[in-house]
Amino acid sequence: MVVRHLSVKNWRNFRTIDVSLSDRVFIAGPNASGKSNLLDIFRFLRDIAKPGGGLQHAVAQRGGVSKLRCLAARRYPDIEIEVQVADDLSTKDVWTYGLGIKQEARGYRLPLLAYERVMRSGRSVLNRPDSDDEQDPLRLTQTHLEQIAANQRFRDIAKFFETSLYLHLVPQLLRHPEAFPGPGLPGDPFGRNFLDRIARTSERVRNSRLKRIEAALVVAVPQLKNLSYVTDETGIPHLEAVYKHWRPLGARQREDQFSDGTLRLLGLLWSLLEGDSLLLLEEPELSLNAGIVRKLPSLIHRLQKVRHRQVVITTHSAELLSDSGIGGEEVLLLEPTSDGTRVSAASDSAEIKALLEGGINVADAALPKTVPSQVSQLDLFE
Repeated sequence: MVVRHLSVKNWRNFRTIDVSLSDRVFIAGPNASGKSNLLDIFRFLRDIAKPGGGLQHAVAQRGGVSKLRCLAARRYPDIEIEVQVADDLSTKDVWTYGLGIKQEARGYRLPLLAYERVMRSGRSVLNRPDSDDEQDPLRLTQTHLEQIAANQRFRDIAKFFETSLYLHLVPQLLRHPEAFPGPGLPGDPFGRNFLDRIARTSERVRNSRLKRIEAALVVAVPQLKNLSYVTDETGIPHLEAVYKHWRPLGARQREDQFSDGTLRLLGLLWSLLEGDSLLLLEEPELSLNAGIVRKLPSLIHRLQKVRHRQVVITTHSAELLSDSGIGGEEVLLLEPTSDGTRVSAASDSAEIKALLEGGINVADAALPKTVPSQVSQLDLFE
């Protein structure tokens, strides 16, 4: 399934968002414009839908309603999220899930449902508050999305939200997980338990994925010629690579000796092969050579043909957006204003559209729009 359209009101940086989405979505904008916060809309829906989650947990994780509400919100303070979900971008069978959130006026100041609505191809499936909610207002502290007994009629989209995947692998966490004691973050977004995830995969599937990843790493990483999964004498999982060496059999290294770029590329490739759910990637270009970054969009496109999964990517990289196959409708530009960040497709701009039609790539046509207007003042910094 894919998200075809996203409408939002009063979410973090954004007073409003109203955009259509493609199979690939590239989000570009200045620092602090809200790229991560836009991705967090999908993570928020996942945190509501997943077992052990729910509305109260998802909001508390983010510091409460007051931290989620846009600072530019005025007389209408409710947070609203509406997504249109379908099997693909062309089908007429479309699910619409809408969620409105307000804050309890007094007492514990809990988040409450302003509304929860589900439509399927224009037909109402759920519309809350209903008569049961009016008789028992405490019901409005929970969504039907999070309740197995209540979401049977729209469980397909509940499962879709629940299985979305976010990864921003931090190499230091993967190399030295013991240096970061205590419980990990839900969903392991930074890859602390990435090796455990590989270990839990069946041997046949694991070997197949690692063989495909090895083929890419052999090209991208000098001297690497083999990648394998091993366990040490205590049963702890590791990734091991053989590097060409003056010795005939080469030198073996494990993940704690891999470079940051190798680990991040490995995590990216594994995530692309891991399933067919919505995949959220944050700045995948970090630590990678510019030549490799230029190939990522086409690599993602090829893997999407097999998996048919939607990928949403935040980026600052001109190299990544220089791929001539990226269309203006695939790129969302974020523009901070005094009234919240504005979100629009690059193709919505007549100027950018003309440049793209003239053969200019998205990086040259659109990225200049994301440069802070006062950036030249950094030349004066002492």
